[in-house]
Amino acid sequence: MKPSVKKIGIIAAFSMMAAACSQNAITGRSQLALLSETELQTMAATEYRQFLNENKVVSANASKDAEMVRRVGQRLTAAINEYYSGKGLGKELEGYKWEYNLVDSREVNAWAMPGGKIVVYSGLLPVTQNEAALAVVLGHEITHALAHHGNERMSQAMLAQGIGAVGGVLTSGNPKVSAIFNNVYGPGAQVGVLLPNSRKQELEADRYGLIFTALAGYNPQEAVPLWERMKQMSQGQSPPEFLSTHPSEDTRIQKLQDLMPEALKYYKPLQSSK
Repeated sequence: MKPSVKKIGIIAAFSMMAAACSQNAITGRSQLALLSETELQTMAATEYRQFLNENKVVSANASKDAEMVRRVGQRLTAAINEYYSGKGLGKELEGYKWEYNLVDSREVNAWAMPGGKIVVYSGLLPVTQNEAALAVVLGHEITHALAHHGNERMSQAMLAQGIGAVGGVLTSGNPKVSAIFNNVYGPGAQVGVLLPNSRKQELEADRYGLIFTALAGYNPQEAVPLWERMKQMSQGQSPPEFLSTHPSEDTRIQKLQDLMPEALKYYKPLQSSK
């Protein structure tokens, strides 16, 4: 008996998934990756530049807040390079051209794209209140990019829509792929990550975000009061954009506390950190 078209499709889908799964160098977890990192970085660079052109970027030369964002970003970049190099994984960061920009907006938000393209909204700073808390936010968002969470979610969406490219083949210029990219990263909509991260991805972002924060010389323990402030903001009113795709329940704070002993092993305070 010949297999049905449906069965052939299912077999093809599983074959594609098997061919496109790879092990993340840092987390060690197997992930679905239909897109190449190079293609994602190219898409990100284009969208990032368009976003900056369409929004009010605060100059680091004229604003202490923008200079702070740049300073925290540079320290995180150095910490991430140190962490990856120490594990012999420096090649994983090839193609990264780090940029940290502050955008004048009341939104409480920040996001990171493949290739090290980061934006902080000025509305986030009254909530972070200090450099260490800002480092926690940026470390978390950067980890989503480093851990290829966006690629994983894009690949899942592509598979669901029957887009069968592997490793970036046949995806360039595909409007469906571009639409999925915007739904995952969403800079044009002035929202961070629109498609929700899984609990596993959030835990990975929390864990390594704290480690990078500590390596950068910032106290990772600032994560707990930060999320307590986030929680207070979401009570009785619409939650800030940053919380729209991030779990905000008390269990998150408990998990951060559980992760803290590991992060503190990397913590060496900088005299100039605040």
